[in-house]
Amino acid sequence: MMKKKMVSLAGLVISVFLLFSCKEERKEIKENDTDVLAYHLEPVDIRHVKLTDSFWLPIIERVQEKTIDYALNKVEEEGRLDNFLIAGGQMEGDVKGAMPFDDTDVYKIIEGASYSLISAPNDTLSTALDSLISIIQTGQEKDGYLTTWRTIDPAKPPASWVKVNEGKRWEYLAMSHELYNAGHLYEAAAAHYRATGKENFLNIALKNADLMVKTFGDQEGQIHAVPGHQIIETGLIKLYSITENKDYLKLARYFLDNRGNPDHHELFGEYSQDHEPVTQQDEVVGHAVRAVYMYAGMTDIATLQQDSAYYKAVTSLWENMVNKKMYITGGIGAKHEGEAFGENYELPNLTAYNETCAAIGDVYWNHRLHNITGEVKYFDVIERTLYNGLISGLSLDGQKFFYPNALESDGTYEFNQGACTRKDWFDCSCCPTNVIRFIPSIPGLIYSKSESAIYVDLYASNTADIEFQDQVIQVSQKTAYPWNGMVEIAVEPQKPAEFELKLRVPGWARNEVLPGNLYQYSSKMEEMPEVMVNGKKMTAEIVDGYLVMDRKWEESTTIVLDFPMQVREVLANDKVEDDRGKVSLEYGPIVYAVEEVDNKDNFEQLQITPQTNFSVQFEKDLLQGVNTLKFDDFKAIPYYSWSNRGIGKMKVWLKNNTKNRT
Repeated sequence: MMKKKMVSLAGLVISVFLLFSCKEERKEIKENDTDVLAYHLEPVDIRHVKLTDSFWLPIIERVQEKTIDYALNKVEEEGRLDNFLIAGGQMEGDVKGAMPFDDTDVYKIIEGASYSLISAPNDTLSTALDSLISIIQTGQEKDGYLTTWRTIDPAKPPASWVKVNEGKRWEYLAMSHELYNAGHLYEAAAAHYRATGKENFLNIALKNADLMVKTFGDQEGQIHAVPGHQIIETGLIKLYSITENKDYLKLARYFLDNRGNPDHHELFGEYSQDHEPVTQQDEVVGHAVRAVYMYAGMTDIATLQQDSAYYKAVTSLWENMVNKKMYITGGIGAKHEGEAFGENYELPNLTAYNETCAAIGDVYWNHRLHNITGEVKYFDVIERTLYNGLISGLSLDGQKFFYPNALESDGTYEFNQGACTRKDWFDCSCCPTNVIRFIPSIPGLIYSKSESAIYVDLYASNTADIEFQDQVIQVSQKTAYPWNGMVEIAVEPQKPAEFELKLRVPGWARNEVLPGNLYQYSSKMEEMPEVMVNGKKMTAEIVDGYLVMDRKWEESTTIVLDFPMQVREVLANDKVEDDRGKVSLEYGPIVYAVEEVDNKDNFEQLQITPQTNFSVQFEKDLLQGVNTLKFDDFKAIPYYSWSNRGIGKMKVWLKNNTKNRT
């Protein structure tokens, strides 16, 4: 009965998603219901951005129409939903699944579906989610505790590496994931509340959070501990932003303040960033996903509590990452062992890990850093990650996934959890469901605002209604970015207003591969961005990475940006051993790769020489429409699209037989 019921639910969800493109109404949500904290910049909420983009909209729709339903069926087949019912006494049986954090797959699917509801409200989908939420509620214990495997049988964790002593709660927080489960619960519940205004999921999260507040802390009778896998910190802060309950903020800080404190608990070590106090850490180490989730929480605390020590730490950690530990694709985490950052400049290609979850977490962190400062460098990292090392984790059919994202393949090394191409699922399915929770939220990255300025952070066709200075400013974009650099932006105020419009000039258009000195272009692009306002060419002055237009906006104004694109050759810092004597290729924000399927006769001979001449061609029938690079007899495709045509060899870095090409 249970299986039949959930397959029906999955079908209901997908049928609703198929109607989304016809829905244009927007749901009003209370103004004080917002994730905006005390940042210098406020992201323009996804609620007010309608995406029409030919690049991002198909990817989002693919997740909505295929990936979510696919994942719902997978989690039902593997018993994720049964676990809640067994924990609640509504079914009999043992724990199903192989991981102590399997509960979070359900939470992340609800979070992604909730972001979809924000973009396109739909009562039928909302009701379907209510059914899932009622199943989750069944598994929650009376005091708010919610980790199903421990409720079902605390003596038999699903994974052998979760140690059990007396079978009590919280006894092995290094790996039990009890607090990690809670963090994803809070993140999902906050998104669902914002999307629907309903409190059913939020109440489950708040009941659990109240238990955490009672359980952990420095008071007598409380447990002195920190989570092994971070994310509860940002989740608690999201609940604080909704409820203004300072206990949640206090607990988030408690968990961060006591990492690396040997007088507080037995340390988990570098793997969990628990080797020294967070304010003393200046090198990104250990499990990359745990790390960037923690850094995001630290950034929240730095802002909310104006904590200079926290801010200094996160900026130092960021500098270390982008200068010494980031791949050309924006990927992070070099090592399969421990899913971890390597040593400085340890960036192997064939064995690169670059977990999809780490790319997602890094976007979350960089977005927070940009909100604090408005500095363009953080969105340069976001853009590079989005177009390359993040969406590479999802196949073009929306139903296969990379857990790691290698930069080279020999066609035999099974880097992807036992496969050398994308898999249809994993025992540890954190990456597929993290893609689901993240991708529908992308429209919320496009714009930001301060008291005196509107920022255009990403380029994608859309229409946005931006509440700004006691009126609504409509900003719209039309563009074929990233395939070409032409962007038309229309600004239409309801009434005359003076403000700055700050248009981000992408790092690649400013001759910066990434902030810092880890990568550089082999030659400088001399062409500058061109700007036209209402048909008249204007002088383009770039200030701190932005084209700044400070004027009185009195009527509809059309701005046309032209970011010149050319094929760029990228060199790595000589300290990156695997990239010495090699070059990678870019066009606009896209990193390119060569695949054996396009270069069957000469793959091993691929090299860049002084005679290499590139041509760029948009091939609408290849890989759902991409720009390809052709040079001599070779062909390169966007890195994110590799391994969609079967198993074969691939390279991002090619032999460089020339220096200082012009």
